[in-house]
Amino acid sequence: MKRRYFGTDGIRGQSNIFPMTPDLAMRVGIAVGTIFRRGNHRHRVVIGKDTRLSGYMLENAMVAGFTAAGVDAFVLGPIPTPAVAMLTRSLRCDIGVMISASHNPYEDNGIKLFGPDGYKLSDDIEMQIEDLMEKDLHTQLAKSDDIGRAKRIDGVHDRYIEHAKRTLPRDVTLQGLRVAIDCANGAAYKVAPAVLWELGADVVTIGNEPNGININLNCGSTSPVALQKKVDEVRADIGIALDGDADRVIIVDENGAIVDGDQLMAVIAESWAENQQLRGNGIVATVMSNLGLERFLEGKGMGLARTKVGDRYVVEHMRQHNFNVGGEQSGHIVLSDYGTTGDGLVAALQILAAVKRTGKTVSEVCRRFEPVPQLLRNVRISGGKPLENLQVQQAIADAEAELSKNGRLVIRPSGTEPLIRVMAEGDDRAQIERIVNDLIGTISGVRTAA
Repeated sequence: MKRRYFGTDGIRGQSNIFPMTPDLAMRVGIAVGTIFRRGNHRHRVVIGKDTRLSGYMLENAMVAGFTAAGVDAFVLGPIPTPAVAMLTRSLRCDIGVMISASHNPYEDNGIKLFGPDGYKLSDDIEMQIEDLMEKDLHTQLAKSDDIGRAKRIDGVHDRYIEHAKRTLPRDVTLQGLRVAIDCANGAAYKVAPAVLWELGADVVTIGNEPNGININLNCGSTSPVALQKKVDEVRADIGIALDGDADRVIIVDENGAIVDGDQLMAVIAESWAENQQLRGNGIVATVMSNLGLERFLEGKGMGLARTKVGDRYVVEHMRQHNFNVGGEQSGHIVLSDYGTTGDGLVAALQILAAVKRTGKTVSEVCRRFEPVPQLLRNVRISGGKPLENLQVQQAIADAEAELSKNGRLVIRPSGTEPLIRVMAEGDDRAQIERIVNDLIGTISGVRTAA
């Protein structure tokens, strides 16, 4: 069955435009509340959000939906996505909700859902939710005396702060490090600087003045220029850039160079392998991770398992095959010893631990391999299925044959935007640029003709 609402990371869209309307948010609440209303206990949901203006609207709509379905709602306010996953478990809730569009601009918003175990929902459960949303939900409403209650929960920031601090090894302190952190004017603007300061770092914070419309605006992991300038200005040892809901991280070294998720996973994998903490003898990443990472791990006697794009697919593979490190090039790093979803701050703490233990600079620690030249371009589409066109399929087959064993080609539709993503990588930069440009031209031509 074709998915109407859910993409690779929950439901996402422009606020107050279908599907991201308060009506849909309420219907999601009723449908999810109905599906997870199992057993005779009092059912509970935790609802967190980032700092977008539309969060107020969607939060209230979801509270209405869940309470109408007979589920008590614990409202958390602005808090990182990994904190919602953690609190879903620790508060023994039946479901967790994060209202966020992650790294997208403030105009967008989204709904991420977690099961009682703190993990994102499977495709099958998402399809059940969509199926129920298409039906008459009036039949699912709770009786008058079974309507849920809603209350705001205090102290949740402190719970997450203590959780994050405990992930830093006991023999490590951040004393002596000057850390610049960019909170993207998002969900971690309070908790992330507090964690670093309480662990002993000299903390310089930017992106910590959210106003509802400046989330991810010229800041955060997708726009680290401001952090690069701040690292240089205050002569920081490291810069940490989170995104709007703090489930991803990008590092800036002491020279202002950007360190992406692939390098971070390499650092953590090598460090954990040395400490005999790594499980699965390797890591899990997506098809978008650089070939250089795969070669680095092979050189260290470790493997790289690849999944389709989306951190929940990474997590599913980790759970099925007993890995404890996984993530995406974009900076979603999942460390299952400490959490059930990507956690930018916790991943950054593991990098800081490696820096402190080695006594080396961030640039020395985080440059584990030379990335293979990689080019990613997007083709915006207004409809149709260009990847099913025979001309496009032949062009893709020809490109794959040309790259052979010296590179990789990944072409996929975006799960969150109307785009076709074309990525190629290989040892010959000129070759991959030509291949990508030719494929872009072919896909665009088919789309225009359609």
